[in-house]
Amino acid sequence: MPLVLGSVALVLGAATAWLSISWLRTTRRSAEQLRVMNSRLERADATVASLAGLEARSATVEAAVQAVPLGVIVTDDGGRELFRNDAAARLLGDRPADALASSAVAETMAAAAAGRARERPLDVLGPPRRTLSLSGVPLPGGAAAVIVEDVSERRRLEAVRRDFVANVSHELKTPVAALGLLAETLASEEDLAVVRRLVGRMQDEAFRVNHIIDDLLDLSRLEGEPMAPHEPVPVEAVVGEAVEHVRPAADFRGIRIVADAISRSWNVIGDRRQLLSALANLLENAVKYSGDGSDVSVRARTDGTTIALEVEDRGIGIPSRELDRIFERFYRVDRGRGRGTGGTGLGLSIVRHVATNHGGEVRVSSVEGEGSVFTLLLPAQPGLVGLVAEAG
Repeated sequence: MPLVLGSVALVLGAATAWLSISWLRTTRRSAEQLRVMNSRLERADATVASLAGLEARSATVEAAVQAVPLGVIVTDDGGRELFRNDAAARLLGDRPADALASSAVAETMAAAAAGRARERPLDVLGPPRRTLSLSGVPLPGGAAAVIVEDVSERRRLEAVRRDFVANVSHELKTPVAALGLLAETLASEEDLAVVRRLVGRMQDEAFRVNHIIDDLLDLSRLEGEPMAPHEPVPVEAVVGEAVEHVRPAADFRGIRIVADAISRSWNVIGDRRQLLSALANLLENAVKYSGDGSDVSVRARTDGTTIALEVEDRGIGIPSRELDRIFERFYRVDRGRGRGTGGTGLGLSIVRHVATNHGGEVRVSSVEGEGSVFTLLLPAQPGLVGLVAEAG
């Protein structure tokens, strides 16, 4: 019996030891598995956090690209479009007439995908008519991008600059060449009467050059100082000074300037010097293109918030097709007549700049052979509504 019990005890001890060892191994494996699982979970959390950060950065980059005024189109290495911002959609459009633009973009994109940066212009008929610049940009891995820029305004400004330089050169070259010729003739002239006549011509040409330079300086100052001082300027005084400025030229040709009576309480807000320049230019223009012995009228009216200064002539008038261009620098309806009257072609451009600087505008109505009416609209001094009502 003791032998049996001893054997049983021995078996039980061995079983217990085996179970203990097995449990320890299982526990160790479980702990290792837990560590592996925890490591994987940590890597997964890091991946999720990285993806979330990447998504946030991607959203930020996309928002930034959407904010730029340039069109941006991006494709992957297979030519599939990944992104197109709103500016690109707006510039290129989605109408059948925009098929040319789509074809140009595809060609530029294909060149960029092949590793060739390319830039090309594209004229879009519209409306509105625009000139676009397409720039292909190769990206890593065979991806590509096309940048679309609207260069219409830049092209227009370049054309204006070229025309301006050409016109200034031409306008100055004519009187300077005349001065040289007159001086050469004067050097060999002995007849006193002829000398006096040549000197008079030289004075006229010198005055013409000075007039051109003064107008250029006025225009440059108006463009460089767009904000006019905000102070009350009496309309009656501005009209009176402008009329007196132009009267000698009008009297020389027998033209009568008729100025209606203007209330002393009517003021506009702005710069007196600029306003005088604008009104004097309108009156000079009216006198130049009026017939000898005719009348030029200047009057003012108001609705209480705006004061309108009107200059009316009974001259040659302006063709309707030219009305949109007469405020351009150096533009003349009749170039031959303009040079004959000594004009610089800058007066109406100065008037438009003055009107813009004061928050107003200039309008024109004209009938060929009957005359023209130029209207300078300016903001009235606050409180004028009450004065107008009392006067009424």
